Amino acid sequence: MNGAAFVVGLAAGAGAALVVLLAAFAVGLRTGRHRGVDVAWGLGFAAVALTGYGLSAGYGDAGRRALVTALVVVWGVRLAVHIGRRSRGHGEDPRYAALLAGAPPGREGRYALRKVYLLQAGILWFVALPVVAAQYLPQRLGPLAWAGTGLWALGLFFEAVGDRQLARFKADPANRGQVMDRGLWRYTRHPNYFGDACVWWGLFLFALAEPIGWAFVASPLLMTWLLAFGSGKPLLERQMAARKPGWAEYAARTSPFLPLPPRRAADRAS
Repeated sequence: MNGAAFVVGLAAGAGAALVVLLAAFAVGLRTGRHRGVDVAWGLGFAAVALTGYGLSAGYGDAGRRALVTALVVVWGVRLAVHIGRRSRGHGEDPRYAALLAGAPPGREGRYALRKVYLLQAGILWFVALPVVAAQYLPQRLGPLAWAGTGLWALGLFFEAVGDRQLARFKADPANRGQVMDRGLWRYTRHPNYFGDACVWWGLFLFALAEPIGWAFVASPLLMTWLLAFGSGKPLLERQMAARKPGWAEYAARTSPFLPLPPRRAADRAS
């Protein structure tokens, strides 16, 4: 790996993430709603990957660069489109409404910029580090890269299919007020979060063509922690427990993160 070129790629990736999140901030100020940052999340990863792809030409293996970039762009654009469709016609996301309720009077915009947009830009860039590293590696695609592609595909399946199943469930008026416990949601309370974690562990494997790739293991660890213990699963489950009468029973029989067979009543009682 060319260290100097890689540093340039890291800096440019940070700039790309910042540009996307600042654009989302401008939209949020104009509309008075900041839920659009979730759309920018996926697009930001795509922007970092495309920036790294362009700058790594002549340094990294062409096949590795193209494949890891394509995987990130497909994942990021799909996520952005899905969230954009899901949020269309809705007001502010309750998470951001609660967060921004603590803003000092008259400084809501600065507060949102610091607490939402700049923070997410930094996290986004940090999580994407293995992707940028992989783009600068000269090694041709090998077993680890193909294993990473397989893990990415598994993750995308759980994300896309889980999202689709939930959207169809919510679209049926007969399911209003009920807990989604069908399809992939029968085996894990969060198939989309589990899939997201698989995607980023799969992309991390691309960086392991050289031992330096292990220096970026904190990136998928952070993403997994955020999904399972940070701003993902715990916050959503608190909201679900407050709104859905059947949530406690569903949570008692369904794996919290990893897909597992539902627990039987006898197992739950023991």
